[in-house]
Amino acid sequence: MSTLVTAPADNVIPMRSRSGAPVAGQLADADLDRWANRLARLLLTRGADAGDRIALAVDPRIESVVAEAAVRKIGAIPVSQAEGASTAPGAGFGITTKARRGELGGGADWLVLDDRSTLQRYLVTSDAPLAATELRAVC
Repeated sequence: MSTLVTAPADNVIPMRSRSGAPVAGQLADADLDRWANRLARLLLTRGADAGDRIALAVDPRIESVVAEAAVRKIGAIPVSQAEGASTAPGAGFGITTKARRGELGGGADWLVLDDRSTLQRYLVTSDAPLAATELRAVC
């Protein structure tokens, strides 16, 4: 069974613009937790399970951190996606952005974070902590 991602409340991740320049704002652990809960639920609705290898091909740092936290919340294994590789070995699912999707093959079920339909589902998904009944056990 998965454990929730937690850290000290004063632990924050500085946010940067897409150009890499610092911007005003930080991602507090509470925000990371809520955002990862929503993304974890999207992965679960796509059929991702505990123990699955999920490829991460996400460049913006903030999205990358949230994606990895979401994968860990459901008990899956995050696998870094090397540039130019069609898919991470053994990964049936993946998380990416429109900018990276073109370089990735069809070997995984890719969740495109900045796709309109993904954003719409994300915004209406609960950010409450995941319940044990939502998580699947590793057989």
